[in-house]
Amino acid sequence: MFQIAKLREQSFLVYGLGLSGNSVIKFFKRNNIKNFYVWDDKKKNLFKNNWTNNLKLTLKQVDYIVLAPGISSVKNKILSKYKRKIITDIDLFYLTNNKTKSIVVTGTNGKSTTCKLLLHLLKRNKFKTSLGGNIGTPILELKNLTNSYVIIEASSFQLAHSQFIKPNYAFFLNFTNDHLDWHGNMNHYLKSKLKIFNLQSLNNYAIINRKLGRIFKKKNFSSKLIFPLKKEYIKMKYKIKNKYLTSEINDENMSFIFTFTRLIKIKEKNFIKTMKSFKSLPHRFEIFLKKKDVLFINDSKATTFRATQSALSSLKNIYWILGGQPKKGDKFKLLNFKKNIVKCYLIGTNINFFKKQIKNKLPFLITNNLKKTVVQILKDINLQQIPNKSVLLSPASASYDQFENFEKRGEEFKKLCKLYAKKLV
Repeated sequence: MFQIAKLREQSFLVYGLGLSGNSVIKFFKRNNIKNFYVWDDKKKNLFKNNWTNNLKLTLKQVDYIVLAPGISSVKNKILSKYKRKIITDIDLFYLTNNKTKSIVVTGTNGKSTTCKLLLHLLKRNKFKTSLGGNIGTPILELKNLTNSYVIIEASSFQLAHSQFIKPNYAFFLNFTNDHLDWHGNMNHYLKSKLKIFNLQSLNNYAIINRKLGRIFKKKNFSSKLIFPLKKEYIKMKYKIKNKYLTSEINDENMSFIFTFTRLIKIKEKNFIKTMKSFKSLPHRFEIFLKKKDVLFINDSKATTFRATQSALSSLKNIYWILGGQPKKGDKFKLLNFKKNIVKCYLIGTNINFFKKQIKNKLPFLITNNLKKTVVQILKDINLQQIPNKSVLLSPASASYDQFENFEKRGEEFKKLCKLYAKKLV
């Protein structure tokens, strides 16, 4: 592990001035690390005292390049020459911090919910705990960490460029097609996720989806391999009086949390009591409105079909809204869910992709945008005598074709439903 004094002897380029880049600069200034330059392809001439006027020369001369998570070294031809120098803000955390126990959570789906569950579990059971990384606060801005647990949500973008991550507990939740436009292929995507195990030692834990166990063993990682106790969790989950957590959609997340309680010796009765008070995150199977016998569910965070499957399997009589910017290589396997779906409504600018996925499998209507869709669904519901219906936004796609992000998409959906639901007969 580096000490701050040793970091002061190194030279750095902070590449990318988003949240993480700015937190790195604050970290350097706070710790009197003066030998650093900054660069951003779009935000010119910020931090003028440290701005480099010769990017190519600076890349060549510095010891480390602290890269923002959204920037791909695969696509950036200049950066691709210097991959060995590239690190992240999470690396700086690990290089300078040995007074905490860390939990790193990664996976294609469910990272944020799992991190929030861990935070809730630990805090309610009197453990000193902080949460950062890809969710909320940049990791270098967390404070008062001595003798605490630090939960880090790590995206594949961050992990792809990290070199010094060494968690006490590493969670690998699941793995499916996603972000292939960024990583290039599934092998590179998987390799980035597996980095959370590279530096773990014998006294560290790897809690990993059972389907990925073979890969873990083949790589000969040193940490203790633990599979989630899913069957044990399923047997006792209905003791938790929390409809959100006990729905099938959260079985995977919760089995990891339940397994973790065994490792840190939290009693089952305390686990049950703690989980009763957990509140769901917005845009993740968020049941935000019930009108007559119709449930309105915002699952805007579901940006792949794999993420949508849980919602489709958990509900009946679904009026399903899907569409947006599809993920590369995504395929829709609908056979197990057809009986749950009344009708589909296609939105966004990539209609043909989604039409091809559901044509001749499910009834559908092209409604293009959320406002037209909500109005049309309510008309259809009034005409059809079907009990216990669900209006579900679970788009199986990114939002960037029509919205800034999935949060904006979800908020717009909720606003429209609350506005027009009064038209239900």
